[in-house]
Amino acid sequence: RDFLPRGSGIVTRRPLILQLIFSKTEYAEFLHCKSKKFTDFDEVRQEIEAETDRVTGTNKGISPVPINLRVYSPHVLNLTLIDLPGITKVPVGDQPQDIEFQIRDMILQFISRESSLILAVTPANMDLANSDALKMAKEVDPQGLRTIGVITKLDLMDEGTDARDVLENKLLPLRRGYIGVVNRSQKDIDGKKDIRAALAAERKFFLSHPAYRHMAERMGTPHLQRVLNQQLTNHIRETLPSLRSKLQSQLLSLEKEVEEYKNFRPDDPARKTKALLQMVQQFGLDFEKRIEGSGDQVDTLELSGGARINRIFHERFPFELVKMEFDEKDLRREISYAIKNIHGVRQTGLFTPDLAFEAIVKKQVVKLKEPCLKCVDLVIQELINTVRQCTSKLGSYPRLREETERIVTTHIREQEGKTKDQILLLIDIELSYINTNHEDFIGFANAQQRNTQTNKKRAIPNQVIRRGWLTINNISIMKGGSKEYWFVLTAESLSWYKDEEEKEKKYMLPLDNLKIRDVEKGFMSNKHVFAIFNTEQRNVYKDLRQIELACDSQEDVDSWKASFLRAGVYPEKDQTESEDGAQENTFSMDPQLERQVETIRNLVDSYVAIINKSIRDLMPKTIMHLMINNTKDFILSELLAFLYSSSDQNSLMEESAEQAQRRDEMLRMYHALKEALGIIGDISTSTVSTPVPPPVDDTWLQ
Repeated sequence: RDFLPRGSGIVTRRPLILQLIFSKTEYAEFLHCKSKKFTDFDEVRQEIEAETDRVTGTNKGISPVPINLRVYSPHVLNLTLIDLPGITKVPVGDQPQDIEFQIRDMILQFISRESSLILAVTPANMDLANSDALKMAKEVDPQGLRTIGVITKLDLMDEGTDARDVLENKLLPLRRGYIGVVNRSQKDIDGKKDIRAALAAERKFFLSHPAYRHMAERMGTPHLQRVLNQQLTNHIRETLPSLRSKLQSQLLSLEKEVEEYKNFRPDDPARKTKALLQMVQQFGLDFEKRIEGSGDQVDTLELSGGARINRIFHERFPFELVKMEFDEKDLRREISYAIKNIHGVRQTGLFTPDLAFEAIVKKQVVKLKEPCLKCVDLVIQELINTVRQCTSKLGSYPRLREETERIVTTHIREQEGKTKDQILLLIDIELSYINTNHEDFIGFANAQQRNTQTNKKRAIPNQVIRRGWLTINNISIMKGGSKEYWFVLTAESLSWYKDEEEKEKKYMLPLDNLKIRDVEKGFMSNKHVFAIFNTEQRNVYKDLRQIELACDSQEDVDSWKASFLRAGVYPEKDQTESEDGAQENTFSMDPQLERQVETIRNLVDSYVAIINKSIRDLMPKTIMHLMINNTKDFILSELLAFLYSSSDQNSLMEESAEQAQRRDEMLRMYHALKEALGIIGDISTSTVSTPVPPPVDDTWLQ
C-alpha cells in the first residue's frame, strides 16, 4: 500500500508513529479519530497531510507532536516504525531560523531511547563520511548496537561507480552493517507504479547488477523488513524471562487474598459472623498494642497513643503543676493576713499560729484540681484518637466501624466522669487531714532555722538534662538566626553549637534568674515557639531581652519545657495584680510578724512539695486503672455483646462499595495474570535469535 505523503522539499513535518499489526483484514486507524476505520489508503495519505497542516500550517512549518497511525494488514509483520523529518539546514516558508536545531532535538528525542533501533538513511550518491544521520546515531549509540545503515538511490549512482565496498561493510564499516534499497522515483509515483511492481523492480536490480548480485539476498526492502522483525524477536526473547518472573511474583502476592474470595458469597451468614469476630478481635489487639507498645510493626514516623499518654503523665502534667505554683509576694501577703486575722484585735502573738499554716496549705491544694482535670482531658483525647486510628482498619464495613467507634467512645466518656470524681476525691482526702507528722515534713523547729534561698535544689551541676535541635527564631537571617543549632541543657547552663558534634560552641547561657514564657505562633510559620528571659530585665543574648526557641511540634515544646523545669527554670507567672494589690504589697511588717511569715512560708513549701509528689504518683495510677485498663477490658470482653445488641449482623457487616470494587478488581487482575502467564508459556522458546555482531572499527565517524 502507498499511503505516506511524497514530494519535493521537507514533506514529513511531524513525527509519524506507524504501528504495523498483522491481521486478516486490511484497514488503518488514527489515534486522533479512533472511531473511523480507513480502508482507502489514499484517504490515509490525505488525513496525514491534513493533520500535519492542522498543527504546523501549510507553509513548511514543523512540530514535535507525533501523528499516531495503526495499519492492520495480512501483508505486514508486527513492527512499530517512526518516520522522522529529514535533516534540513536552510529554513524555507514559515520555518524558524533555528530549523536545523529544532529537527535535531526532535530526532534525538526518539533515537535516544534504548529500546529503539535506528535506521540511518543515506543516499548512495552522497559522501557517506558526511552523513548527518550516521553522525547523530553515533552520538546516542556509540557501541553501534542499535544502528543499521540504509543506502538508497543505488540506481542513481554515476555510471562506472557502485557502493559494493560500503554494502559489504568494508569501507566505512558499521557494527550491524548496511542494507541497500531501491525506491520508486518521482516519475514512477506520478505513473501510479504500485508497491508490488516496485519490489519486483528492486529485486531485478540487485540480481542483475554485477556489483550486487552476489549479495542480492541481503539487499532490498523485504530483507530490511526481516532484519527489523528479527530484532523485535530478539528483544521479546530477552525480556520474556524477566516478564515471566514479574508476573509470577504478582500472582503469588495475590494468591492469599484471592483464596478468601474464590468461593465468596457476600450474604453468607457464617462468613459474616466469622468476619465480625475477626474484626473485633483485631481491633482489640491493635488498641492494646498502641497503648501498651509492641516489638512488632513499630511505627517510626509518629508517637503511638501509649507513648503520647506517657508524655502527658511525665512531661505535660508536672509542667502544669509547676505553673500552678504560688507567687512569692502573693503568698507572703496571704500568710501575713491569715496571721493577723487569727490574732484578731489582739497584738501579734509570740507563737506562730498553726491555723494560718493549715489555711494557706488548703488553699494551695485546692489549686491542684485544675491541672489534674486537664490531665484527664488530655488522656481522653489521646484515647479517642487511638480508637479512631484502630477503627480505620474496619473501613471495609462502614457501619461496623461507625458503631465500634460510637460504643467505645461512649464508654470512655462514661469512665471520664468516674475518673474525675476519683481524682477530686483524692484531693479532698488530702484536704481532710493535714499530716504534720509526715516523715518528709520539715516541722516548725526546722522551718524557723531554714533559709528561704535553699528551698529549690538543682540537679548535679554538670549533669546533661537534654540535647536536641532548636531554631533561634527572633534573630535575623543576616545575623545567623532563623536556623537550627544543637542545644545542650545542663543543670547550670544552656549552650548551643553548630552541630551535634559539639565542637564549635556558639554561646553558653547561665540558667540563673532565667524563666520561660509562651510565644504566639507566627501567622506564616509552622513552628511552635517558647521564649527564655531574665527576671532581672537583663539582656539574655547580645542585645536581646529574650531568645525565642522554635520546635516543629507542640509536643517538642512541652518536652523542652519539662526539661527546663528539671534544670530549675520555671514558667513565668501571670501578673494579674491590681494597682491596689501592688500598693498593699508595700506595707511594712514588724520583725516578729516577718519571722512568723517566713516560718509558715517554709512549712507550706515543704508540705505542698509532699502533696505534689503524692499527686504526681497517684494521678497516672488512677487514670491507668479507671480509664485505660478499664477501656482495654471493655473492648476485649464486652464490645462484641454491645455490637450485637446495637444492630443486626447483616447491617453491621454490609460491605462498602469500595471493598466490593476492590474485590472484583483483584479477581480480574488474578485471572489476567494467569492468562498472561499461559500465553508466555505457549510462546516457543526455540524462537530463532541472532547474536550481536562483533564490534568494528568505526573511528571514521568521530
